[in-house]
Amino acid sequence: MKKQKLILAYSGGLDTSCCLNWLKDKGFEIICFSANLGSEFSPKELRAKAKKSGAFKIYVKDLRKEFSQNYILPSLKAGALYQNKYLLSTALGRPLIAKYLVDIAKSENAGYVAHGCSAKGNDQIRLELAIKSLAPDLKIIAPLRNWELSSREEEIDYAKKNNLPIDSTKNKIFSIDKNIWGVSIEAGLLEDLNNRVPEEAYILTKSVHAALKKPERVEIEFQKGKPVKINKTTLTLTNIIEKLNKIGGRHSIGRTDLIEDRVVGIKSREIYEAPAAWILYKALREIEELVFGKEMLEFKKIVSSYYADLAYRGLWFYELKNSLDAFINKSSNKLSGKVELELYKGNIVTLKRSSRYSLYEKRLATYGKKDLFCRDWAEGFINILGIPLKKR
Repeated sequence: MKKQKLILAYSGGLDTSCCLNWLKDKGFEIICFSANLGSEFSPKELRAKAKKSGAFKIYVKDLRKEFSQNYILPSLKAGALYQNKYLLSTALGRPLIAKYLVDIAKSENAGYVAHGCSAKGNDQIRLELAIKSLAPDLKIIAPLRNWELSSREEEIDYAKKNNLPIDSTKNKIFSIDKNIWGVSIEAGLLEDLNNRVPEEAYILTKSVHAALKKPERVEIEFQKGKPVKINKTTLTLTNIIEKLNKIGGRHSIGRTDLIEDRVVGIKSREIYEAPAAWILYKALREIEELVFGKEMLEFKKIVSSYYADLAYRGLWFYELKNSLDAFINKSSNKLSGKVELELYKGNIVTLKRSSRYSLYEKRLATYGKKDLFCRDWAEGFINILGIPLKKR
């Protein structure tokens, strides 16, 4: 009997390594797909791991450019920040992975796709809603919702029993997801809120104590909301992100410890590293403050909040998100300028900002001799504002 083809979203980590073997035992012909969004594993490592775990075939695609341009950049311009702390690194990668799962399933004539997401995590929702949006007829299998293994400790025992290549141990049991926009770290001792995050959990950033002892300045130039230069050198968006991860990492920039509200209704502790994301987020907000009027700034806060929530909940291909993109792209037309920042011991300090579209006028703001503001205007202005107060 011919085996059914199944496309597995494969990261090379503990969960998907166990999934691969489990699904193979169920009689599927497993074709793995690994998206290189800045993974902790090299393509060579992923191919070796997948083959050893029993994959029939594996696709490894470098999607960093597409991820940067079509997922990170829209989120950056939107100012998307979930619960004031999370810049959506993992959430942004899932719809792109889903898109390629669907494409490969079509090219391989496969009727099934699978993932290694847990039953109470967010990523199952993000992947499956995207797949349903793009290919409603594809059948989805989620082993972690169905199999007999009930903990990461049991998964480690299962992996060892089946001679699967894994890096996790019962002493270091963190679940890690890494891409160029950031790292997500959870599970293990982090689930106890009394435990401090151990330094070995971090990948991109040095601790504040180990960070460089001298501050470092970095100038970022934007064109229509897109970062185009660092320190006057033109780079691709992907290269800018990767460079800022290194610069920010050595200054302990971008660490976040968040008690997060998951889509499924539970709170969880999530640790994030996102040096480049926080640097670019901060810099672009400085340009916005120069260029946007008060009404636009206030409305943009609402849009940013909605955008972050839609991306977090897996609604990337949703109609409202696409409509918000239209507003964001239009409003970003004047977000061009330069920002100079100083990075030091976990802090991002703004030193300079400029834009040819700036609404700031020194001759109106100054209290010096060159002041152009007419003091006579103030009394009439206050009288008008006071009319309803007087009537009350």
